[in-house]
Amino acid sequence: MLSVAGLTRRFGDHVALDDVTFDVVPGRMTGFVGANGAGKTTTMRIILGVLAPTSGEVHWHGRALTAADRRDFGYMPEERGLYPKMKIRDQLVFFGRLHGQGGSRALDRTNLLLDRLGLIERADDALETLSLGNQQRVQIAAALIHQPAALVLDEPFSGLDPLAVDSMVDLLREEVSAEVPVLFSSHQLDLVERLCDDLVVLSAGKVVAAGPVAELGGGPGSTYRLVMGGADATPGDAGWLRDVPGVVVRDVAGGTALFDLAHPGQEQEILRQAISRGPVLEFAPERVALSDIFREATR
Repeated sequence: MLSVAGLTRRFGDHVALDDVTFDVVPGRMTGFVGANGAGKTTTMRIILGVLAPTSGEVHWHGRALTAADRRDFGYMPEERGLYPKMKIRDQLVFFGRLHGQGGSRALDRTNLLLDRLGLIERADDALETLSLGNQQRVQIAAALIHQPAALVLDEPFSGLDPLAVDSMVDLLREEVSAEVPVLFSSHQLDLVERLCDDLVVLSAGKVVAAGPVAELGGGPGSTYRLVMGGADATPGDAGWLRDVPGVVVRDVAGGTALFDLAHPGQEQEILRQAISRGPVLEFAPERVALSDIFREATR
């Protein structure tokens, strides 16, 4: 497990990170979101050893992260860090060799990744001749070339069209094993919601929300939608929910109600009560959008 423990980073009088703590669990994708200037890139640079923290530590499997550990990590910076005039295949092989791979192994990995990303026909072209989206694909290949023990990606999907995003997502799912923790930042909340198992929300250098996406979306219990109707339904049918202990009603409009349940398993009793009061057209968990979680956490 990759753990960030009490990270604080000051630049003069400015506090960029303030006691940031969270875990990145192996085999799960952790989304790292926040407004510009929230401290996401600073945190990632500290994890990778590019910056030193003012205080706090980064842990790897329960001990302090070392430079040797970091050599096995994969990192994709927000700003592209490849060589624009160098051939694509040559520089990916070069990065593989830097990570300790033999020449044939580095070449095999390079060809595999380029083929998987649809770039094998451009392998002998200079990077600068590719579109920005294809350069982004080469950047992710560079992060994966050595089959990293952990993966840190800063805005990996920026500027990509939907097909390119799907291609890179499929590659990540194939390449990342159950032992590899993955942390990636993105401003594209719809992608984070689709891809991530866990979420860390940063605001003004502080963690304001963290945990599994499903739990963060449900609040203290779970959010449900109830729709009552039919020939016998009358306006206000769902208003009875306001009088049920453990139910927090968010909204009621006639026979439709949106509400939170404070106690696990309470939904079965609510459904029984609803059925006893009339026809039930819909009763299901209501998924809270990640954008709403983000706005609530950073308010």
